[in-house]
Amino acid sequence: MLAIFLKTLPFFGLIALGYWAGRTRFFSEEATASLTKFVFYFALTAMLFQFSANLSLSDVFNWTFVGAYLWGSAVIYLIATAVALLRRVPVGEAAVEAQCAVIGNVGFLGVPMLVLLMGPQAIGPVMLVLAVDLLIFGSLIVILITGGRDGRMSLRVFKTVGWGLISNPMIVSIGLGFLWSGLELPIPGPMNEFLSILGGAATPGALFAIGASLASKSAERVSIAGWLSFCKLVLHPGAVAVSALVLFPVEPYAASVMIAAAALPVAGNVYILAQHYGVAPTRVSASILMSTVASIVTVSLVIGWVAGAG
Repeated sequence: MLAIFLKTLPFFGLIALGYWAGRTRFFSEEATASLTKFVFYFALTAMLFQFSANLSLSDVFNWTFVGAYLWGSAVIYLIATAVALLRRVPVGEAAVEAQCAVIGNVGFLGVPMLVLLMGPQAIGPVMLVLAVDLLIFGSLIVILITGGRDGRMSLRVFKTVGWGLISNPMIVSIGLGFLWSGLELPIPGPMNEFLSILGGAATPGALFAIGASLASKSAERVSIAGWLSFCKLVLHPGAVAVSALVLFPVEPYAASVMIAAAALPVAGNVYILAQHYGVAPTRVSASILMSTVASIVTVSLVIGWVAGAG
């Protein structure tokens, strides 16, 4: 367990460095936004394309895996939604809280960290988790927020969802990578080197950007943020573990990667959506901050457990 903790420290050390840079204003909010945009649209896109182009979709995609992750995530999503509605918050706010409870920072933190800690064969399972998060839960929150405001489902809602999916560079890069793989096209040497150099900037850039963005996050609504962080860091991986190991038995290694991915802290893109729609952004901000700090310990514990079990 100590060995796993020590291996995760460099990742969280980069986050801490970014936090220091943002907190001291050495790195302004504008600089953080620019770095995040570079990572999101260029470096991470290159990394995901290169990963997926070297995978076979038929070898990676597994309905049992998808079903197990969906079931475990849906249970916690419904619990978080029910708790929110019992507090009599609007449907849009309940959807945002549920998103915090199940959507982890797989793209910026999970892909580089889990692949390094659990081996290159973790790429396939991590990509499947990321795809489910983006395609299903990413669509669901937009439908619930916009549908809740309008009081009904309309064609405009589904147009918004569709445009959001096809304009997301992570979805596009994964899709193009699998298309490239399916066509069995070799990646030319210069192109592969280009992708390696650009993709190599994704890990340090993403981690630094996470930390710098946390510097501007507030810790308001601590009790709710604590509950959502507990859902994300404890209940979510627990439910996914029961689903993947008991209810829908998944191959042990793939199950361990899925559980580790479920243990990641709240994703930053939940804040982007909350801010865009004006729905509880400070609540999401506090949840990201609290879950990221707590994950320094919890992620190491979960990875240590699944590695030992595997």
